[in-house]
Amino acid sequence: MQKEVVIKDVGETPVSSSAKYLDSIHEDTTAKLFILSSVLYFVIVGVVALIIAAKFVMPSFLGSVQYLTYGRMRPLHVNGMLFGWLLAVDMGLMYYVVPRLCGIKLWSEKFGIATAILWNLIILGAVVSFVMGWNQGWEYAELPFLLDVAVVIAWVSFGINIFMTVMNRKYTQMYVSLWYAMGTILWTAFVYLTGNFATLFTTGVNQANLNWMYVHNAVGLIFTPVGLAIAYYFIPKSSNNPLYSHKLSMIGFWSLAFVYVWTGAHHMLHGPISQWLQTISIVFSVMLLIPVWAAVYNFFTTMKGQWHQLRENVELKFLMSGVVFYLLTCFQGPMHSLRAVNAIVSKTDWIPGHAHMAVLGAFSFFAMAGVYHVIPRIFKTKIFSESLANWSFWLLLIGGLGFFVTLWLGGFWQGWQWNNPSIPFIDTVVALQPVWAVRLGSGFLMFGGIVAFAYNILATVVGANGQGASEQTATA
Repeated sequence: MQKEVVIKDVGETPVSSSAKYLDSIHEDTTAKLFILSSVLYFVIVGVVALIIAAKFVMPSFLGSVQYLTYGRMRPLHVNGMLFGWLLAVDMGLMYYVVPRLCGIKLWSEKFGIATAILWNLIILGAVVSFVMGWNQGWEYAELPFLLDVAVVIAWVSFGINIFMTVMNRKYTQMYVSLWYAMGTILWTAFVYLTGNFATLFTTGVNQANLNWMYVHNAVGLIFTPVGLAIAYYFIPKSSNNPLYSHKLSMIGFWSLAFVYVWTGAHHMLHGPISQWLQTISIVFSVMLLIPVWAAVYNFFTTMKGQWHQLRENVELKFLMSGVVFYLLTCFQGPMHSLRAVNAIVSKTDWIPGHAHMAVLGAFSFFAMAGVYHVIPRIFKTKIFSESLANWSFWLLLIGGLGFFVTLWLGGFWQGWQWNNPSIPFIDTVVALQPVWAVRLGSGFLMFGGIVAFAYNILATVVGANGQGASEQTATA
């Protein structure tokens, strides 16, 4: 067997020392298509988010335009953020990361390009469908049936490419990011089929239970594992420190696999489902602290002796802020699954504050760090502007904190008022106007961060292409 050594300067699993010289074998066309298209969708979805936030402050805003009503904008925002931006960029990063951890090029670049084209057609079809008001009316599962079928085809194509790359790998040891990448593929297949197809064969409470299983596990078994795959790869890479503990990462992986699938019913506490099912969901929600602490402790100890890099390293700023947001999100989740807390915060503004901290604060921060790391390397150039990268971080961090904290406090206040039968419902709406105004202001800050990020990435790509054209001209 080929002798394996640790390449400490790349912060990866033990692999052959030739790994750092294999970058030239990677075409990365698929990764480029997914990442760049997702960045464009990120900006578009940000505009939709501002329209929605403005409607809370000015309910009649664009209300006379049927295509821009709240009922059409919200599913467009949710699905655009989840599948147009976050899952697409995560897939692009996996197309970059997995071949490098396997020591070979992607199994089929052409197959990957076809998957990227299909995925973009799905997103464009979703935009048209939602703007026209065509959706199935289920949370996170609004896509029309034909687009659901297309998603399954695209996901199977993605899975085949990744699994075949892993099967043909050079390196016998599998780094934890590969485990999470493969887990994401399998769990997404199960979760998506349950939420978008199994619900067709059920009604009433059973249908609602399946839907909430899908909603919660869309975050827990789709975006969490692929987000952790990204964090486990890029934190050692960006800090130039090897991972603290592979064993601890495996504890986090298998405990996540065992625990998360049972937690969805905590969205239906105090609802028309069995008490035993509610109790099981609470128990497993609290058990989520195990995989969370395993991952967070691993990330923090990997950074031992490297915290000074946060002053200059934008990738690490995004990554470690994402780790903190991940910790906070996964502490909130178990706590608001407790019956006493849930009776106050359920269905209030606390929930979107919590969800946005997971999707935007944790997993989007991981993804943006990955993009800042990957784009200069696959285009063989430098980032367009370090200063703009820092601006994108601080705008998103400050705007995000304003958004999250305001909705937590406002949601808790809202829940207390709802639990007081002497307070008319309309009074709770009036009371939350200042909260929604801060939400809109924070949204503008976050959108500024998104625009700065997107401009920086696209300018880097355009600059690299222009530099390449100039070099070809000079050579000719």
